[in-house]
Amino acid sequence: MEIRDLYDVNRLPTGLTAVRGEILPDGLYHMVIHVCIFNSEGEMLIQQRQSTKVGFPDMWDVTCGGCSVTGETSRDTVHRELKEELGIDLSFADIRPNLTVNFDNGFDDFYLINHDIDLASLTLQAEEVQAVKWASMDEIFAMIDDGSFIPFFKSFVHLLFDIRSKPDCLNM
Repeated sequence: MEIRDLYDVNRLPTGLTAVRGEILPDGLYHMVIHVCIFNSEGEMLIQQRQSTKVGFPDMWDVTCGGCSVTGETSRDTVHRELKEELGIDLSFADIRPNLTVNFDNGFDDFYLINHDIDLASLTLQAEEVQAVKWASMDEIFAMIDDGSFIPFFKSFVHLLFDIRSKPDCLNM
């Protein structure tokens, strides 16, 4: 059972918590992170979610994502999730998210990383990830069209690809 901190509309901690999956009271929000890793070929590392996942089973998604748990900052969460899901251990101590997307029940921080990774070096978390691969923006658009990729807006995916080369993206 995952317990997560709750925030107010200004993203200030309220001191309240909720169990993951519970409906949040009006005016309270939780934090989510996503990571998008891009290689020097301009492709994004994407993962296929396990068939046992409650949300979007078997679908392809961006590199990594997950909810924060009690006591974690956004940077703590991104470090933990990337290490758990793919076996990548990076420090995010001085890194801020490249963008935050507000959704109905929370805040979703996106971290963009430029790094060539050998897929064979990754350690996939069996409960979460069944496969990984590199994909171009056009390949991801085709996957959105055929229903095999999480239903992101194409314009949002385009934005992620556009801002990956900005100076504030993490280059490894």
